Amino acid sequence: MADPPRRWSCSDLLKLFMLLGTLCAPGKGQIRYSVREELDKGSFVGNISKDLGLEPRELAERRVRIVSRGRSQLFSLSPRGGSLVTAGRIDREELCAQSAPCLVSFNILVENKMKIYGVEVEILDINDNFPRFRDEELKVKVNENAAAGTRLVLPLARDGDVGVNSLQSYQLSSNPHFSLDVKSGSDGQKHPELVLEQPLDREKESVHDLILTALDGGNPIHSSTVHISVIVLDANDNAPLFTQSEYRVSVPENTPVGARILTLTATDADEGINAKLTFSFRNEEDKISKTFQLDSNLGEITTIQSLDYEESRFYLMEVVAQDGGALLASAKVLVTVQDVNDNAPEVILTSLTSSVSEDCLPGTIIALFSVHDADSGENGEISCSIPRDLPFKLEKSVDNYYHLLTTRALDREETSDYNITVTVTDHGTPPLSTENHISLKVEDINDNPPTFSRSFYSTSISENNPRGVSIFSVIAYDADSGDNARVTYALAEYTFQGAPVSSYVSINSDTGVLYALQSFDYEHLRDLQLLVTAKDSGNPPLSSNVSLSLFVLDQNDNIPEILYPVIPTDGSTGVELVPRSAEPGYLVTKVVAVDRDSGQNSWLSYRLLKASEPGLFSIGLHTGEVCTARALLDRDALKQSLVVSVQDHGQPPLSATVTLTVAVGDSIPDVLTDLGSNNSPSEPQDSDLTLYLVISVAVVSCVFLGFVTVLLALRLRHWHTSRLLQTSAGRLASMPTSHFVGMDGVQAYLQTYSHEISLTTDSKKSHLIFPQPNYADRLISEESCEKSEPLLIPDNIQANKGEPGAVQVGFLFH
Repeated sequence: MADPPRRWSCSDLLKLFMLLGTLCAPGKGQIRYSVREELDKGSFVGNISKDLGLEPRELAERRVRIVSRGRSQLFSLSPRGGSLVTAGRIDREELCAQSAPCLVSFNILVENKMKIYGVEVEILDINDNFPRFRDEELKVKVNENAAAGTRLVLPLARDGDVGVNSLQSYQLSSNPHFSLDVKSGSDGQKHPELVLEQPLDREKESVHDLILTALDGGNPIHSSTVHISVIVLDANDNAPLFTQSEYRVSVPENTPVGARILTLTATDADEGINAKLTFSFRNEEDKISKTFQLDSNLGEITTIQSLDYEESRFYLMEVVAQDGGALLASAKVLVTVQDVNDNAPEVILTSLTSSVSEDCLPGTIIALFSVHDADSGENGEISCSIPRDLPFKLEKSVDNYYHLLTTRALDREETSDYNITVTVTDHGTPPLSTENHISLKVEDINDNPPTFSRSFYSTSISENNPRGVSIFSVIAYDADSGDNARVTYALAEYTFQGAPVSSYVSINSDTGVLYALQSFDYEHLRDLQLLVTAKDSGNPPLSSNVSLSLFVLDQNDNIPEILYPVIPTDGSTGVELVPRSAEPGYLVTKVVAVDRDSGQNSWLSYRLLKASEPGLFSIGLHTGEVCTARALLDRDALKQSLVVSVQDHGQPPLSATVTLTVAVGDSIPDVLTDLGSNNSPSEPQDSDLTLYLVISVAVVSCVFLGFVTVLLALRLRHWHTSRLLQTSAGRLASMPTSHFVGMDGVQAYLQTYSHEISLTTDSKKSHLIFPQPNYADRLISEESCEKSEPLLIPDNIQANKGEPGAVQVGFLFH
């Protein structure tokens, strides 16, 4: 319910009129209202339409509204009455606490005129809060021998209201010993105090109960009370007393931190605070305060750090017990520390050799060291050892000194570094040990020669190689180190085929790579034996040798060489004679060729490239035998020309060709007659040609007969050789007879004797052997004119193949 209208004095009315006059000017002045707190929502605050000079209905038309910032809206406009009303209950204490006056400011906006007016509302306090003490009960202590006039501070009461509604006074219940005195502080607060009026006697009355009342100045007056118990404390007239004047305790040094080692006991005949004792050290040393802690209430002594027998074997301290009245008593405490095996032995190196030569003598001193254990008794007794599998031993010297010695010669190549573990163990329970590692490096001496990975090396190189090409690499390992392991390579000098070996190959002294200094020819050099020396750089140097066989591989660099028919050098053309009655498969002649290469590079095959009468002749692919492929016909020409190709099997293959002239006729005269009849009689030079041909045939026949005579003489001279040759010849098929006639100076052979002569550069080593073509290691083709051609490879021919400069040549003798 709203309060009755406030009565205004004359001065207030005058101020109000002045304010309203100011508000008449638009946009100027401040509108001020006041309202009490805790009014209901919608309570009247002021006639805002009137103060703005507007009719109530104009508030909505001119869009008048409240503009505020930073807080919730406390007021609102009532469009019907044109008044300012509360928007809810307002708590002044919540808004302004103890501040006075409590002002709320906001703005009124007349939006259509874009004018704003300031409004300030004062929130008036009402007595809606009681004075309140923080606690309902309070205990105050005072000594029984306190003097009269002693003051005891009492707690304040607080009131949320302000002004006359706030706290105004205190009242104390009636008591003969205490009175109440209230003082005002600089902050305006009233502080109550108890004043002792008469001496107290705890034995007569130990507690005094008082009631303190706080009152405000509101109407009606509000108040609150607090119960005060004044406790009279006993006077301290008895000193503390320890149960013993000296305490002794013995603890092991491994006592854990925080362990209780002793509890002190003291008593006091007084009561209360006078009987409550506190314990403390007196005149303690730094090591005492750092090692022990004394509980001031319980009298317990505990450790705050580990005890160390080796640092301090006992601790002597003085403990004081003091009561609440400052009376005290003292006692001495002796703490004895017992030794435990808590220190591992210690190794101290006095002298150490970091390296030793591998040829040092047994008994060489490596290190000198001493051992020490900080414990006592058996805990301080020490034994020292090293691993047994090492070439070292320990010898005890004076006191606790030891020597580390070698027991045998060292081998760096076996072990280059030693990590010697020296173990020192005490005799405590349990025993403690310490390991110390001594590193020893074994210095190298040149006691190992270079070693090749193999005892013998062999390699190959293709002939016609470029000069300077790398051939092979040899590597020698030296188990030593440093310069003793730095290996250089060299070739042993000797003469091969009249030239030093260094003219054929060279070796890189650092890498062991061999290089060819010339282009090799398989036909002149098949293999080369080298001796490689590896030498280290030690002092003195050590070396080792290894043999290296260098084999030259054949390449197809030689064309086949046709041995028969031999191409005459006088410009004549050789002619083979074939009777007209020759059957198919008749052996006309045999092309004999050799190839200086080896392997498949020397395997030869024969092909008929061109023939004046195709299909008349054929040639064995592997034998070179030229045979008739069919019977001769009358229409076949008297003179047939054949071009034969001889090709090897190299990559790429090489070939040679030869032209054969075959004359068809039963005898030489017939051939000559047929040839003469074919010539035109009108030419006079034909008669001269016939004369020359007859003379040539006669001369060649004479030469041939003479050669046969010489050959027979040689056969008689080598009778035992001829027997061997005849035995071997029995296994060969005789060459079929071929007739050879000459024209225009061409030589003619009537009977065929087929032999093979091996000639060397040394004529004394020539041999007469049976035919052995280079393709003897291959099977005879079925194209050999259907005649058997046995193969024979005498041992002497195989020997001649390995002899440099040897050339095999095949001749047909008629």
